Amino acid sequence: MAHFSKLDNNNIVTQVITVNNEVITDENGVEQEQLGVDFLNNLYKTSDNWKQTSYNLNFRKNFGGVGTTYDSAKDAFIAQKPFEGWTLNNSTCKWEAPIPYPDDGERYVWLQEVYLADNTKGWELL
Repeated sequence: MAHFSKLDNNNIVTQVITVNNEVITDENGVEQEQLGVDFLNNLYKTSDNWKQTSYNLNFRKNFGGVGTTYDSAKDAFIAQKPFEGWTLNNSTCKWEAPIPYPDDGERYVWLQEVYLADNTKGWELL
């Protein structure tokens, strides 16, 4: 199945629709994004801006879920900034905490209030 993200005038995803792969496959067996866009606009009788997205992250860096923003210059979907102080990694288009995630195999959660109280801390073991 192929997934398409509908963009509003600010390039924010407002809806995600699943389309059968047969819809986006041309006569040569090649997937074509425009076939999906045309199908959806014909189906809904609109001229909306749709971008294909991928749960497997095969393209456009991240899945274009509702609330994410499409950056045309990067050809990527970018999640909303989770916390002040986080920076966007321009290669992955993912937000990174000011303190790297611990690499010890454990699971952590970011606590912004802990970071604000002491900027050498922020990750807390689950």
